[in-house]
Amino acid sequence: MKRRSMIKSMGAVSLGMVTPSLSKAEKLVEPYKTKKQNISTDILVVGGGTAGTIAAIQAGRTGAKTVLIESGSQLGGCTTTGGVSFPGIFHAWGEQIISGIGWELVLDAVELNGDQLPDFSKIPKSHWKHQVAVNPAIYVMLAEEKCLEAGVDIRYYETPTSVKFEHGKWLVESTGKGVKTIISAKQLIDCTGNALIASMAGYNLLREKETQPGSLVYSMGGYDFDKLDLSKIPKRYHKALDQNILTSQIRKTGENTFIPYGYVYVYGADSTTSETHTVANQKGRQNLLQLIRELREFPGCENIRITSMKTETAVRETFRIDGLYKITKEDYVSGRLHEDALSYSFYPVDLHRDGKSIYQEFLKLNTVASIPMRALIPKNSENFLVAGRCLSSDRLANSALRVQASCMGMGQAAAVTASLSIEEGVTPAKISPGLVKKRLKEFGAIVPS
Repeated sequence: MKRRSMIKSMGAVSLGMVTPSLSKAEKLVEPYKTKKQNISTDILVVGGGTAGTIAAIQAGRTGAKTVLIESGSQLGGCTTTGGVSFPGIFHAWGEQIISGIGWELVLDAVELNGDQLPDFSKIPKSHWKHQVAVNPAIYVMLAEEKCLEAGVDIRYYETPTSVKFEHGKWLVESTGKGVKTIISAKQLIDCTGNALIASMAGYNLLREKETQPGSLVYSMGGYDFDKLDLSKIPKRYHKALDQNILTSQIRKTGENTFIPYGYVYVYGADSTTSETHTVANQKGRQNLLQLIRELREFPGCENIRITSMKTETAVRETFRIDGLYKITKEDYVSGRLHEDALSYSFYPVDLHRDGKSIYQEFLKLNTVASIPMRALIPKNSENFLVAGRCLSSDRLANSALRVQASCMGMGQAAAVTASLSIEEGVTPAKISPGLVKKRLKEFGAIVPS
């Protein structure tokens, strides 16, 4: 073989070794492109948290075509992602006041996990003893199952980027991983907790300069009980230790009313935008890391460790809508029964201040608060409702209304109102509250009377 031919042959062999031909299973694909699409629905629910999950299930069960947008990876909000996995409160003064889909979901989670309910006929000394602890993983799976069974189109990892009302319908542009979707909806329900969609739609919002801190929920272990001496540990650490010592104790009652956990406060926590939400989560993790490092310096805590930490900071307070009616603290604690009340709420006024104190005001014997339909409707809106902590209320009333059972009741009420609005061909503000109450009862809800 001549030298030139040999060199060419060697080059061909070398090239073949470096760039082998494609196998039969492989193929070349075009560069990544965003998929653009247009879809239409009867009811669009934005936010798959406590209220939004129930609203979507209820909307689907009415027969309405329903789309649910959730920016995260799972349903449940504070109950699951935020770690406050003990929803309450469904009972007051020995009687059940909130039922329907939210209670159905809680019962199913309790049964599947082999848990035991509290004795609701007994009035507890502490209100939280009537909360019901759930396994958050089971709750997530059941919530998703019920949505899918109701025909709900769940769209994870998406967030609205524009909201417009044109020709009697809402046009919501939603962007997610590899998709950009324009959703046309007859009715829109904002369950973001932050009134984000109401703001994008141009409606006025309410918010004080100061807001309650958020909480990053965690649990920890590694205690040496023989060495642990709280008298030798500064009092500012006692709360964290007290909460988590419970994780090593065996429950004797069999009633799962409480899940031992701890939390660090996150001041200024705001989940409204991706930027503020990022900061809230970063601060929470930094605060927890600092706490663990400090605790390990004390006797009995040298080997303390984190056993679980939630992926997101649970947020207590952001924005509220300026609705047709604003629920006041006086309305709440007096148990005012509104003519258009669609659901109940029972929880003390619970305002977390500076991390050093909590202002609480408990409802008097046999007093239960109610939630009017008008508080779920922004002023000057059409075909638009909210459910959850962004309802129209003053700050003190909101500190009680924001709990899960109350938000579940709102979510179901908002969905039924939206569905009836489509059937009747009118905006929610013009629907008869009596008609909504009748339909809610058909779906197992308890309505104020």
